[in-house]
Amino acid sequence: MPGDTTPWNAAMREFVAAYCEARFGTAWHVDPALSLMVHAGGTRLPNHVIVHTPAGTNNVLALPDGCSLLDYRAKDFSAEARVERVKDLRILTLSAALVRVSPTFFERAPTDAQIVLARVSDVSDLCRELLAGAHSVIAGRLAGAFRATGRADLADEILATLRAAGHTVTERNPFATVPVPITRTRDASPYVQRLELMWAHMRNAVLDAFPPEPGLPSDADAYLARVNAVYTTDAYHSLSIEGYRVTDALIAKVASGAWRPDVDAVDADMRNAMAAQGYWRAFQSVSDSIGRVLAGASAGDVAWRDHGTWFRALFAPSVEAGVLQPTDLAGYRAHQLYIANARHVPPSAEAVRDMMPALFDQLRQEPSAAVRAVLGHVGFVFIHPYMDGNGRIGRFLMNTMLASGGYSWTVIPVERRTEYFAALEAASVDEDVGPLTTFLATCLRASEAYAEQTTETVRVTAARAEGLATDTGSTESIRSE
Repeated sequence: MPGDTTPWNAAMREFVAAYCEARFGTAWHVDPALSLMVHAGGTRLPNHVIVHTPAGTNNVLALPDGCSLLDYRAKDFSAEARVERVKDLRILTLSAALVRVSPTFFERAPTDAQIVLARVSDVSDLCRELLAGAHSVIAGRLAGAFRATGRADLADEILATLRAAGHTVTERNPFATVPVPITRTRDASPYVQRLELMWAHMRNAVLDAFPPEPGLPSDADAYLARVNAVYTTDAYHSLSIEGYRVTDALIAKVASGAWRPDVDAVDADMRNAMAAQGYWRAFQSVSDSIGRVLAGASAGDVAWRDHGTWFRALFAPSVEAGVLQPTDLAGYRAHQLYIANARHVPPSAEAVRDMMPALFDQLRQEPSAAVRAVLGHVGFVFIHPYMDGNGRIGRFLMNTMLASGGYSWTVIPVERRTEYFAALEAASVDEDVGPLTTFLATCLRASEAYAEQTTETVRVTAARAEGLATDTGSTESIRSE
């Protein structure tokens, strides 16, 4: 459809590879920075791709969605031994790319830089590349990078090798900021390392901007009553954000148990009604999870154990009605997924299996409920583990983590959908969680005000009902006399 960038995002990598092979055969590779991004498990291509080839014309090819491809004429084109093929793209080997990348790479892409450095277990190949080109300045930069990321042994090895060959090497740290230590070993998936670094980079921004943590409520039943009171509002907005057309009347009818799929929903209405019923079931399951969190259970443990239950509850009605197949409830996705009109490209299905346990490890280890809520939501949406329902379950996860700190259940209004998605994009693509933190904080305050209003309404209604009952009882007593 016009304006939909999803097809291009899905096809860009394949197009670049096919175009370059048609023009240059095998005599091409992407530039060193993009090569390192691929080695680091990056999931999307940059808007402006640079290809090195001896047959290049230094011309720019305009591509859809503001993207472009530059065929750079490389006089010192790398030999075939320095090139490998990864998911259609011809990229430089890790050592070749590290030697050839611009110094600014460490400033502009510190996460990618840390991940690729962590993947180096031995610097023998790196030293051969450095000695072959007499790259003493680059040697000093790489030694400084390794030392800055806690790999002093490799830094010392580079310096000793180059100096033994007669080169003068001055060590220099190329990172603009102090790198966050990676606690996982070099054998860990680069996707897992990326998740850990994203969490560490964004954590303080959440702590600085989110409201103080109230603490677990003393009256868990009252808290859960407020959660249930906001159900219709939450369901309407959460389902509407995902494109479903629901009404308060439909949501209430489904929740009451009076809705019947064989009578009340047909054709186009079936999808919306099934979504409403699934949301009702999932909401009840999430409420049960929150009850255990309020009783003192680890929020990370509860969510790890229950998030699959939330997913199955969300889509079980559609399976029962024959809209989906039973295999759709199997669990994490088995295929690549693209988010409509989004810059972020979720990781591969294989990477999901590594990243999901790592995400819940972060939730278990994180002491701040605010950070658990905001970055748990970011991490879940970044991974996009299911073929559908990721937004709804991500918001369920967020609210479960909010409950672990005593924050109110927070509704994200459909009227702010564009702002919400843009903030998620900034966190997922640019590691800038500031907009999302501010956005969620305003939604939290609005939800707290709504909860207080609802609680007061319930209190007044109950008081009136009690007063009416008392008056009725007095009248009956007089009559009996």
